[in-house]
Amino acid sequence: MKKHPIFQTPSNSPLLKAFLIMKIIGFKVVLLLQLFFVFNLVAQEQNPSLYTAHNKGKFTFSWGANRASYSKSDITFTGKDYNFTLYDVSAHDRPKGWHIDYINPTRLTIPQTNFKIGYFISDHYKISLALDHMKYIMTTDQFANISGSINLEDSESGSLYNGDYRNVPIQLSKDFLEFEHTNGLNYIQTKIARYDDISSLFNIQKTDKLQVNILEGLGAGILYPKTNTTLLQKPRTDEFHLSGYGITLSAGLNITIFKHFFVQGDLAGGFINMNDIKTTHEPTDRASQKFFYLQRIIRLGGIFKIF
Repeated sequence: MKKHPIFQTPSNSPLLKAFLIMKIIGFKVVLLLQLFFVFNLVAQEQNPSLYTAHNKGKFTFSWGANRASYSKSDITFTGKDYNFTLYDVSAHDRPKGWHIDYINPTRLTIPQTNFKIGYFISDHYKISLALDHMKYIMTTDQFANISGSINLEDSESGSLYNGDYRNVPIQLSKDFLEFEHTNGLNYIQTKIARYDDISSLFNIQKTDKLQVNILEGLGAGILYPKTNTTLLQKPRTDEFHLSGYGITLSAGLNITIFKHFFVQGDLAGGFINMNDIKTTHEPTDRASQKFFYLQRIIRLGGIFKIF
């Protein structure tokens, strides 16, 4: 039987050496592929997908507390017998500190609180509905410039402030004005946020026990405050009223423990435009203001896959 030409070549033939080298290389490649396949199967059996590896379809809820800061704002007051603006008015929040009211169901609106529920539409993005219950208190007895006019009936006790004002200073005493969104500056908003797991930066591999995430968000919503106002010694009013809108940017750090529970710190800031604030019992009496705010929030919450 006639042999294949390769077997007719001398043992020291370059063609034979090349053939043998290619055969050895091919054998090693096949062996490496087989070993890789086996090791990959073993790795999958020993390291099943962690619960915290995927977020899509999970629900979250959280309850927290906040501190808030506000920029100065110009506040315009309009009514039948007055129309004036106060410039660069300062305001502050009203923290409760460490108190049982934060978890007392009958007094949850007394401190400054934050409630949020959310749903992960993908592993990295979550949509949520939030209620930020802040408190805004105009600083009493400060001096601010005033422009406009006040022309109350002489029989009204506030008529002592009658006059035309042209950018002159006035002291904002309680007799002249008390102005608070204390129950509260209620900001109801929808948000979208991106979450990223950074546990590997801290050499955390078992993220079902401890996971560290960073998040960035964008939100917008309505302001539904209960404004407590006493203006020009008129009867005090304290009613809920849809008063404006806001937009928000936020960033935070989330630490999830045992897959289902988390503590989260957020820094949220934005712009609020309140163009329809109820100030007295008269239907035409209104105030308007715009300001920036910054919120520091600590939350406790849970994350679960219901379906």
